[in-house]
Amino acid sequence: MQLALTPEEAAFRDELRTFYRTKIPEEIRERTRLGAEVSREDIVTSHKILNDNGLAVPNWPVEWGGKDWTPTQQQIWLDEMQLASVPEPLTFNANMVGPVIAEFGSQEIKERFLPPTAALDIWWCQGFSEPEAGSDLASLTTTAVRDGDDYLITGHKIWTSYSDVADWCLVLARTDKAVPKHRGISAFIVSMHQPGIEQRPLKMISGVTKEFGQVAFDGARVPAENMVGAPGEGWKLAMTVVSHEREPSTLGFSARYGKTVRHMASQWQGAPPEELTWAWVQTEMLRLHVRRRLSEQLDGLTHGPQGSLDKLLMTWVEQSVGHAALKTVGTADEELFGAYMYSRAQSVMGGTSQIQKNIIAQRILGLGG
Repeated sequence: MQLALTPEEAAFRDELRTFYRTKIPEEIRERTRLGAEVSREDIVTSHKILNDNGLAVPNWPVEWGGKDWTPTQQQIWLDEMQLASVPEPLTFNANMVGPVIAEFGSQEIKERFLPPTAALDIWWCQGFSEPEAGSDLASLTTTAVRDGDDYLITGHKIWTSYSDVADWCLVLARTDKAVPKHRGISAFIVSMHQPGIEQRPLKMISGVTKEFGQVAFDGARVPAENMVGAPGEGWKLAMTVVSHEREPSTLGFSARYGKTVRHMASQWQGAPPEELTWAWVQTEMLRLHVRRRLSEQLDGLTHGPQGSLDKLLMTWVEQSVGHAALKTVGTADEELFGAYMYSRAQSVMGGTSQIQKNIIAQRILGLGG
């Protein structure tokens, strides 16, 4: 396993490090560094600079604005962005919806949606989970019924991130009830600006009401050509989206976690508490795990169910850092305390920790039936 950067990779890192620190406005980076609220204007400004310089969606196919980078270069891109406190490209636009449209969308859908998605001219949310279909996503009950050239969407989605600001929603809906539940699901691009859609915020334990919402669809209309992929291909698409939440690149959060731990350590006088020491061990373990995963990718290895191991590890590390923050600063630092409370959500997003453990037991260890 290669741990040290090659001279070429080090030069690449230095180039990005200089770019982030000189091209992204310092006031935006300072607000991000302090954990203060980053406005929509800040996010758009930073993203536009990245996009104008070909650095917003390097994980996309080259023909749609991506880069032909190695996995290590992709990781350096994210690590240096976090170390420079640059707001990251919106997850749903850059890491989830965009790559899925590039893979499953028709040429017309790609040409219509990928450029403005990369430029952040449009904002996305994801309509997957439902009150009775979260971990068991295939049990979703939202329906899409054909009505001439359109489909009518009816159902209830929950934990829909950024539904309050999104222009479009990638929705999973059941189009065929006569086949096994995994096969009767299709995916649609639905405009959030139309009658028949009601969005309500969900209040998190931290008091934040802007990130998660629930969306009621009551006959919302979507053109048939806005179906992404073939009818019944929604489950395959959904698993592709979820895999992006569990793949090694998402473990790039290790740079952010390490930065937070170092900051807490610099503020502590005397011998560090056990929680802080353990958080340092955990973040270092995650950093080395990322390097191992990248090395495996360079060797041509792919990871299927191992993504659940990555996701579980990231959850443990984030919550370990949260516990360290609670021990070192308590509730005095509002932003760090908010980060601690938010870390509890990590065990749910992208598949609960219990589901990840089941996948590890059954598909990696071969246990159970």
